[in-house]
Amino acid sequence: MRFVVSSTALLKQLNSISGVIVPNPVVPILENFLFEIEKDKLTITASDMQTSMITEMQIDCKEKGNIAIPSRILMDTLKNLPEQPISFTIDEETYSIELSSDNGKYKLAGENATDFPRVPKVNKSYSADIASEVLLRAITSTIFATSTDEIRPNMTGVYVKFSDTNTTFVATDGHKLVRFRRIDVVSDADTSIIIPRKALDLLKKSLPTGNTNVRLEFNPSNAFFSFDNTKMICRLIDERYPDYENAIPAENPNIMTIDRGEFLSSLKRIEIYSNKTTNQVRLKISGSELQISAEDLDFSNEANERLACEYDGSDIEIGFNAKFLIMMLTNLDSKNVQLKLSAPNRAGLIFPENTKNEEVLMLVMPVMLNTYSA
Repeated sequence: MRFVVSSTALLKQLNSISGVIVPNPVVPILENFLFEIEKDKLTITASDMQTSMITEMQIDCKEKGNIAIPSRILMDTLKNLPEQPISFTIDEETYSIELSSDNGKYKLAGENATDFPRVPKVNKSYSADIASEVLLRAITSTIFATSTDEIRPNMTGVYVKFSDTNTTFVATDGHKLVRFRRIDVVSDADTSIIIPRKALDLLKKSLPTGNTNVRLEFNPSNAFFSFDNTKMICRLIDERYPDYENAIPAENPNIMTIDRGEFLSSLKRIEIYSNKTTNQVRLKISGSELQISAEDLDFSNEANERLACEYDGSDIEIGFNAKFLIMMLTNLDSKNVQLKLSAPNRAGLIFPENTKNEEVLMLVMPVMLNTYSA
C-alpha cells in the first residue's frame, strides 16, 4: 500500500492528537498512531484506553488498508523535514514502513492494526451543541479547580449538568469551587456526567477559536466530541458528584467590588512574602479600603499593601490561600470583580461582572488567621 501526503499537514494533524499518547503504556501498541486509509481519506487515531482522539485528512491514495505506526519516531522525523510531499510505502505482510522524501528514505517497523484497541461507538446517547468558544470558556473557567487526588476520583473531573434551560459546569477540590453556567446551551436530557480532567485538557488544546460548532454526544459510559475534522472520545468518571450546592453560603452581606487587575497584581506581590506551606494572605476590609498582608515568621518576611475598593458591609478580616485567589482571578477576564463574604470562618464568593448568557461563581475556603497583627 502506498500514499502521499504533505509533511507539514500531516505533522499538524498528528500534533493535534498526540497529547493522548502516554509513555510506557500498559498496552505497548498504544505508543503508535493507528493509520486507516480508504477512498483518499486518512483517519489517524491516538489512544490511552481512557481517551481517544481521531483526526481525518485528504491524501493521494486509491488503496485501502491500515497500519500502526510508532508515534515518536514518525513525529520526530516530520518535525525535522521542510514542507514537501512524503510518500509512505507499507508492506502489509511484514508491517514495514518506508518514508520517501526529497531528502532521502527512512525505514521503520509498524505493527498490526488489528491489535489496536477499538474506539467506542455512539449508541443510546444524549446530545448537545456548543460553540467552541463557549466550551473553551467553560473548560478554562473550571478545570483548574479539579482535584488531583485519585482517592476522590469523582472530584478529578468537571461535573456537567444538562437541562432544558441551561448547562452547568462545576469543578471542586474541597478547597476551591467553580460553577460556570450557560443559559444558551440546553439539552432535551435532564442528566449529568463527569468528564475527566485529562480529556478536557486535550480538548482545550485542540478546540478551534471562534464559533465552530462542537457536537457533544454522551451515554452513561462515554462522551463524544466532534468538531471540524477531529473527534474525541473519553470514558466518563462513573461516580456520584458531591452535593456542591450545600457548600455555597446563601447569605453574604459583606460585598467588596474591586478592580480585578489591581487585586491580582497585589496578591502576586504579597504572596511572595507569605508562608510557603499555607500561602496565607490576610484581607482586612473597612470603609473603602482593602488591606492585603502576609507574613512568614520563619524568615521574618512580611508585606502589606492598600487598595481602593467599594465596600458595603461590616468591617471584616479574613485569611485565604493566595495561590487559590490568584488562580481564580487569572481565569476571569472582567474589569471588576465582587468578593462576597459572611464571616471569617465561612467561604468567600467571587463573581465577575455580568456577561450575556453566562453566570460564573467561584468559591474559596478561608484559612485560619495567624495571631500576628498587620
